[in-house]
Amino acid sequence: MFKRTILNNGVRIVYERIPYVRSVSVGIWVGTGSRNENGINNGISHFIEHMLFKGTEKRSAKTIAESIDNIGGQINAFTGKECTCYYTKTLDSHIDIAVEVLADMFFNSKFAKKDIDVERKVILEEIGMYEDTPEDLVHDILSETVWNGNSLGYPILGTQECLENINRNTIKGYMADNYTPGSCVISVSGNFDEDNLIALISRNFGSWTGKNVKSNEYCGAEFVRDIKIREKETEQVHICMGFDGIEHGSDMLYPLLAVNNVFGGGMSSRLFQKIREEKGLVYSIYSYPSSYRNAGLFTIYAGMNPEHIQTVLEMITEEINLLVKNSFSEEDLCKSREQLKGSYILGLESTSSRMNSIGKSELLLNRIYTQEEVIKKIDDITMDDIKSVINKVFDFSKVSFSAVGNIKKEFDFWKVIKA
Repeated sequence: MFKRTILNNGVRIVYERIPYVRSVSVGIWVGTGSRNENGINNGISHFIEHMLFKGTEKRSAKTIAESIDNIGGQINAFTGKECTCYYTKTLDSHIDIAVEVLADMFFNSKFAKKDIDVERKVILEEIGMYEDTPEDLVHDILSETVWNGNSLGYPILGTQECLENINRNTIKGYMADNYTPGSCVISVSGNFDEDNLIALISRNFGSWTGKNVKSNEYCGAEFVRDIKIREKETEQVHICMGFDGIEHGSDMLYPLLAVNNVFGGGMSSRLFQKIREEKGLVYSIYSYPSSYRNAGLFTIYAGMNPEHIQTVLEMITEEINLLVKNSFSEEDLCKSREQLKGSYILGLESTSSRMNSIGKSELLLNRIYTQEEVIKKIDDITMDDIKSVINKVFDFSKVSFSAVGNIKKEFDFWKVIKA
């Protein structure tokens, strides 16, 4: 059972003690990501994530890595559109080292000019690598398309032009505005002594002062109906269709997840079975929902030989129309519920996944659902809920398209899908 406490400075701590394991995972969550950026500093959240590993007043970059490697642990970080997380996973006996190293990185990073210049090159290489991975790139292009003009559509890695604007002053200024006690959640899962944990975090984070800023409340991102094609010499064409989705925290997410299981979420789904298994037109095809504060997106991805693109799009459209017209059976709903419950429970088998679950939920929703509450929400999905979410999401008046590969910009997506 998880617990929650708040330090006097506003830092939230959520933790779940699991006495039968020997590991402990610690995550420092900050409520800032690419959605908090602008057209000048896009990429700065991800840049800061890299810089916190480059050295502090008392630890070099190598020493930071060795501090955790030498105790057989793991340390890493990631940046999303609405949050950044720095985390460790170690033996329970080394939780003091894990928290102290994370705090040292968090508060004492040097941001030396030479390190900034080096890391800028590293991230430019990362962008280049991404550009050479069309099956990933096409998803980012879809986000830029459907949220054109809104920071939710910004690439997390940033752009070369924006990266050139980042220096020590812009980093310190951005952190002063966004790395604040009120926008920080520390999540811990595993085996630990509760009193020692609270004292340890208080000792390392309790004196932190900053602007009285809580996690950001974002304005809604209006869905833009458009197409964007990146011509590229590739063997396959990679495409995404995107529909206006469901926002984070909405109870409609559970019916949408059930629909996704049946429609395109796995190897037994309709898209996979009809288009890959029966027709052999694609190697990879799947769908998935993404949810954010006040916004959501439902994405369908496929990769295929360029000569099959029209047929594949026509078949995807046909499956969507069948779903809207006929929904699916009560038996399919029962199977999908069991898939959802199994996936959810199995996803909580490790301390790191539990740390992620409670930390992200507290940061973005200001609450954490118990396992029993989540299972009940899944069990309570009705056929009326299914029909309602299908009609809301699969609306061709709110669909966009992105493609990367050997495809001409003149390709008439609207004509193919007859929308």
